Amino acid sequence: MARASASQRLQQAWLSRGPLAWALLPVAALYGVLLGVRRLLIRFGALPPQALPVPVVVVGNLIAGGAGKTPTVMALVTMLRRRGWCPGIVSRGHGRAADQVLEVLADTPAARGGDEPRLLRMRLGAPVVVGRDRVAAARELLRRHPEVDLIVSDDGLQHRRLPRVAQVLVFDERGSGNGWLLPAGPLREPMPERVPPRSVVLYNAPTPSTPLRGHIARRALRGLVPLRDWWAGAPPSPQALQALAGREVLACAGTAHPARFFDMLRALGLSVRPLPLADHHDFATLPWPAGTDHVVVTEKDAVKLEAGRVGATRVWVAPLDFETGDAFDAELSGLLPPPPTRTSDGHPTA
Repeated sequence: MARASASQRLQQAWLSRGPLAWALLPVAALYGVLLGVRRLLIRFGALPPQALPVPVVVVGNLIAGGAGKTPTVMALVTMLRRRGWCPGIVSRGHGRAADQVLEVLADTPAARGGDEPRLLRMRLGAPVVVGRDRVAAARELLRRHPEVDLIVSDDGLQHRRLPRVAQVLVFDERGSGNGWLLPAGPLREPMPERVPPRSVVLYNAPTPSTPLRGHIARRALRGLVPLRDWWAGAPPSPQALQALAGREVLACAGTAHPARFFDMLRALGLSVRPLPLADHHDFATLPWPAGTDHVVVTEKDAVKLEAGRVGATRVWVAPLDFETGDAFDAELSGLLPPPPTRTSDGHPTA
């Protein structure tokens, strides 16, 4: 819990220009100089993008910490399939024990492949390859899955070697925070004055949180599903929420912003006892007290919880229903080439 508390204190410091942020400002200035040098190298061709044979769409955020990239990737892959694409996914795989390129399968442990990549593989069925080097991951994805005709990168906005035909900038309620660069503020790079070329802005928030023109995502929890049934692919049930109304449940979240999850559960009428954990918490041991009756977790946490480990505790999973909206889908699709025609075996034609 100490790690989670330290992370939460830093996240809070990034929302204002208080004493901790001011103390870190000299380090942020040095970081800004390094960013400036990197921009010059890119401008003069020293760090050119590496060519790939298929289009790439990058989903990322300008601020540190989760802003909603993974649910955006889920919605984006679903939309691209409707429009005739066969997308695959590459990701850094935060929280995994190694950096090498690896294909994530449905049974790949989260410790090897990362919790979010495993969730993407389970929920979407799309091929997922992880690696610190996103270009190497993309090439391995295409080698293993020649049917893939478009790559979605979960994160990688600052990975300039990865080419892209479009990018999605995701913001949550924090916007740009205090407006300062890391570590004095949350910004990974300076906040632009206008939407960058070939970019679409998506707000994972009730209203826009920056001056940039963008679209509002719709997010909701539609119900709960028992952990064992979730592993079997069962959908969430509104009746499960109703059955827990009036009972105290322990809500457990190893995410960047667990309070968001707790608030959504309270809005559905649950009496929540919150248990915030560090982002990408490994669940090597169960974090709740023995004898706890009901526990509600996110899908990101559920991928690290086998049903046989929880004993008599009734663990419920709360899947997030996330929609980008028709206007967002149309704007992003307008940045993409037409999907390729396919051969009779489903592979894209040359």
